[in-house]
Amino acid sequence: MIVYTVGTFDMLHVGHLALLEYCKTLGDVVAVGVASDSVVNSYKPNVPVVPLDQRVEMLKGLRCVDIVRPYHELEYVSACKELNVDIFVIGEDWGDKPHNIAVESYLKSKGKQIIQVVYNPRTSSTKIKKDVIAQFRGRYIEKAFSKIDSNMQLNNTYNNPMPEMCSASN
Repeated sequence: MIVYTVGTFDMLHVGHLALLEYCKTLGDVVAVGVASDSVVNSYKPNVPVVPLDQRVEMLKGLRCVDIVRPYHELEYVSACKELNVDIFVIGEDWGDKPHNIAVESYLKSKGKQIIQVVYNPRTSSTKIKKDVIAQFRGRYIEKAFSKIDSNMQLNNTYNNPMPEMCSASN
C-alpha cells in the first residue's frame, strides 16, 4: 500500500515526524509531496523559511519516508495517479478548495482511502517562527535599552565630570 501526504514541511519538527511515522503505520511506502515556495505563496502570506531543496533533503533523511517529491502546482491528482496512491493522508486544515475537491473525487472514484488527521498540538512551524521572532525581539530590545542606558551613563559622566560634588543635598 502506498500512502501519500502533502505539505510545506518548513522548520521540520516533532509534529511533522508524528504525522510521517503515522503514515508509515498505514502502508508499505510513504510518499511525501513538498510544496514549492510559489505554491505556498499562493495560499499563505509568506514563503517558507527553509528553501525547498533543503526541506526535500531533510525529509529524504527520515527512515519513515520512502519517496519525496516537490510539487510546483496546487493540485494533487497527477501525483496520486503517478504514484498509484492507496491512501491519501490530509491534515485537519484541509478545506473545500477546488484542488482539494478534485483529488477527493478522483480518489473516491478509484476506491482509494482518504484519512484526515488531527495535528500534533505540541508544536507547529508557525509557533516555532513566532517563538523565534519573540526571542529575537526580546534580545534586540534588551540590547537596545542596554546600549541606551550605557550611552546615558557615559553622557552623564561626560556632562558632569565630578558627580560626587553635585548631589541633591547641595
